[in-house]
Amino acid sequence: MQIPLSVMDFLDRAELVYGDRVGIVDEAAQPAASWGDLTYRRVAELARAQAAGLDRLGVGPGERVAVVSHNSARLLTSMFGVSGHGRVLVPVNFRLKAEEVSYIVEQSGASVLLVDPELAEPLAGVVAKHKFVIGADSDALLYDFDHAPRRYAIDENDTATINYTSGTTARPKGVQLTHRSIWLNATLMALHFGAGDRDVYLHTLPMFHANGWGLPFSLTGLGARHVVLRKVDGAEILRRVERHGVTFLCGAPAVVQMVLDAAADWDGPIPGRDRVRMVVAGAPPPTSVVQRMESELGWEFMQIYGLTETSPVVTVNRTRAEWDALPAERRAEKLVQAGAPALGNQVRVDGQGEVLVRSNVVLEGYWQQPAATAEAIRDGWFHTGDGGTLTDGYLSISDRKKDVIISGGENVSSIEVEDCLYDHPAVAEVAVIGVPDAKWGETVKALVVLKPGAEIGEADLIAHCKQRLAGYKSPTSVEFRESLPRTTTGKLQKFRLREPYWAGRERGVN
Repeated sequence: MQIPLSVMDFLDRAELVYGDRVGIVDEAAQPAASWGDLTYRRVAELARAQAAGLDRLGVGPGERVAVVSHNSARLLTSMFGVSGHGRVLVPVNFRLKAEEVSYIVEQSGASVLLVDPELAEPLAGVVAKHKFVIGADSDALLYDFDHAPRRYAIDENDTATINYTSGTTARPKGVQLTHRSIWLNATLMALHFGAGDRDVYLHTLPMFHANGWGLPFSLTGLGARHVVLRKVDGAEILRRVERHGVTFLCGAPAVVQMVLDAAADWDGPIPGRDRVRMVVAGAPPPTSVVQRMESELGWEFMQIYGLTETSPVVTVNRTRAEWDALPAERRAEKLVQAGAPALGNQVRVDGQGEVLVRSNVVLEGYWQQPAATAEAIRDGWFHTGDGGTLTDGYLSISDRKKDVIISGGENVSSIEVEDCLYDHPAVAEVAVIGVPDAKWGETVKALVVLKPGAEIGEADLIAHCKQRLAGYKSPTSVEFRESLPRTTTGKLQKFRLREPYWAGRERGVN
């Protein structure tokens, strides 16, 4: 017997087994009226009402519904009300400008657009056949509780969501994730990180980002409680952990740093000690961050590596029995590796040092971009564009391939240099890039944000690196910045940092 996998499987089980349990605690402080505490039975009712509302609008199976929203119960429910009932959800990064959102709506062919009230004015010029500002008024139009939704046959290979990647120089591409890829990714996340019905999950990760890494699906199916957080703030994270008994959350290294900074001013014991586990991704964190999470917060550090194109989980890393007796620093060095392939994933590194993936969680394709799809998936392998090494089954990401600095014929990993600079007590943030150099081709440049009140000179930071790294790896220059550009999930936008130094050149290497 073979039954098609569907994202609706997760909510169907939650309604059946945990119908009377509070499944979602909506964000209270939001411009749209909060939905408050929702039982899983109510979540299922809302999803069906949303599907019936789309029927009433004439939005048929396979049509795209775009949502530009901060984390909210409405967005979480739409993963089932839209995708679970035969349409395609297009969750859009709420930090994008109007022109970028317009491109996504147009390129995806979305016939419905839902916009967060906070974004109504800046996105006023974005058009769609059916456009709504999220709130009580749109609820009355979009949710039909008087009729049962039409039932559409869903094949597991149908596209469930289109998630747009943040491009570097080109327009973003729409990643088609199927019901099958989402289902398997969600199951892998729950399996590898030990999720269960006693978990309380805090949504510190944007739900639009690779569908919240798939955890909205898996944790719903297991009957866990979702606590929605609209905007990330270190002190607020600690307050929610304490108030709701949070056990599980996710985020980029920058989110970890926010929590660590807030913990320094926290009055009383740090909430969640020996209870909370946090999955970190988006960039390889410094070893000091891992050690501080364990020692100062008492939270368990876990890591994944992946991309939107892989749903996103490729590798997972969690402390194992063999590491228990290791000194904290040595264990941290193990944990900052990207990890071992998740169950069912095949990972290898080709002769050029690029990480390749073969898996059921790899994208179906880029929406209406067959040439880009053919370029990314070649000979049965997805080409990540990341450089890395495999040692004893564990993957380490050395850099984005295009970010590797080649100085005097020697490869320099910017991550290694960044890790060294992060160890300096005056450094809050750092990005290392390659810039053109007449003698060496490229040379290493560090862009540094200092901690409040810290004072240090360029020469001192260069000397700090030269004490720990080979001379060719050490920065030849340091610039001090007020801030560094990041994506919503905390990933450094190095292409923006490099642009001024490579302007006017035909190639981005020298």
